[in-house]
Amino acid sequence: MNIIEVNHLTRNYGNGKGVFNLSFSLKHGEAFGFLGPNGAGKTTTIRHLMGFLQPKKGKCSIDGLDCWKSRDRIQECLGYIPGEISFFDDMTGTEFLKFSAKYRKIGASSRETELLERFELDPHEKIKKMSKGMKQKVGIVSAFMHDPDIFLLDEPTSGLDPLMQSRFIELIAEEKRRGKTILMSSHMFEEVERTCHRVCIIREGRLIAADSVEALRERHVKNYTVTLDTVELAEAFARDFNGELNERSVVVSVKQSLEEIFMHYYGGNGND
Repeated sequence: MNIIEVNHLTRNYGNGKGVFNLSFSLKHGEAFGFLGPNGAGKTTTIRHLMGFLQPKKGKCSIDGLDCWKSRDRIQECLGYIPGEISFFDDMTGTEFLKFSAKYRKIGASSRETELLERFELDPHEKIKKMSKGMKQKVGIVSAFMHDPDIFLLDEPTSGLDPLMQSRFIELIAEEKRRGKTILMSSHMFEEVERTCHRVCIIREGRLIAADSVEALRERHVKNYTVTLDTVELAEAFARDFNGELNERSVVVSVKQSLEEIFMHYYGGNGND
């Protein structure tokens, strides 16, 4: 069963910006990486799924509900981290988390305490005095503390140091094992490669690839031919590197990383 569906979504901002006839879906319990450089249309897509934007063409649905018509119900039960987190700066982190709990109609949460400890966050400080990393942690706690079944995460590790990024990847892996449905936009290829079942790559608002990480790697294999001085050396080299032997030559196949595959689709340019 598809939990998240994007069907022929189109929103044209002009000058090639927006999303165009974009379609993909996520099954229950699937972790899905959403890849593309800044301006590719990732955040626009997620804002449609959150019901912040009404589709000009096409449709988005979550758990069978139209994302625009049922946006209030959807927003209450999702775990959402926006790409650009905006808070009530005069609140403390504690006050904001209480506000989030009230909005979702939940009481005190043991999950909240666990997450604060995991990310080493003291939420009593005023948000306007917090660093980017601390604000990101508040956003993470808010998104996960009500233990939702579905997550929409837009650059969730932005501003986190490497240790906290690693802890976030561990958290996503745990939620994945618990059968949560996760759509995660990210520039961090390692976190997508380690946590996601499938990836979708978009370019200038259009889908250019969607498959499992392993299937993409199988399709983008580089072959190298190495010629040795003797047949004996070639045989040894072929054994060591699992290569294909042809007299004194050995063909070795190397799978590319997700980042290398991504750069292939973008012609070697970051396109930021």
